[in-house]
Amino acid sequence: MDWLLGITALTQTEFLILVAITFIAGVVRGFSGFALSAMVMATAVIILPPIALIPMLWWLEMSASLLMIKNGFKEADRPMTYALVLGNIIGWPIGLNLTMALPVDTSKALALGIIVVLAASQLAKVRLNFLATKPGLYGTGVVAGIVSGISHTGAMVIAFYVLAADKSPNVMRASLVLFLFLGSLSSMIILLIFGVMDLSGASRGLVFALPTMLGVVAGQRLFTEKLAPYYRPVCLILLISLASIGLVRTMLT
Repeated sequence: MDWLLGITALTQTEFLILVAITFIAGVVRGFSGFALSAMVMATAVIILPPIALIPMLWWLEMSASLLMIKNGFKEADRPMTYALVLGNIIGWPIGLNLTMALPVDTSKALALGIIVVLAASQLAKVRLNFLATKPGLYGTGVVAGIVSGISHTGAMVIAFYVLAADKSPNVMRASLVLFLFLGSLSSMIILLIFGVMDLSGASRGLVFALPTMLGVVAGQRLFTEKLAPYYRPVCLILLISLASIGLVRTMLT
């Protein structure tokens, strides 16, 4: 245990809290196909700043994607996903630059605020029809990259495009899984260039990948077509609640 605490640079309480957070976030990702990073960012930001969570989240997303990628390739709208990933590569450095330049409390508030706005907009089923165009497709990818560089929640931006494009729930879920997998491959290069993917971030990511993957497997087993319409609203309400609490806490401290 002391060795794990040493390589993750966490106290025992912080370590156990993050184990619980990453497992629950994995469960959510397993049955909903998204919200892993948003769930961790909304809660773990009280322990680590966004710039420290972003490299850890890379490993968590990649580990979850490896478990779910088979269905992603099978059912996803691949041409759409490839275009979104291209835009994502352009946007990532912009968001990461912003996160690195801001004070810690400001970056926390910005990351949590983005999560609240995106989750609330999706819960309200805001439909941005102008996104269902060629410029809207690439523009969505760029914005998703910027948001990922700030809060690692670009998949929630992608969901707006998929909704505007009127894709089926299965295609939407699979496209998000494929986007997260391919986006993670490209974002690693950016994180290394910016020096954000350091030893501590990689160590935390590898350690907490295990509870994340256990959560994903549990979430996949919980997924049933009968309850599918309820997963997304429940996840979004939970995200809004957690991020709002974190936002208030950050603003009051």
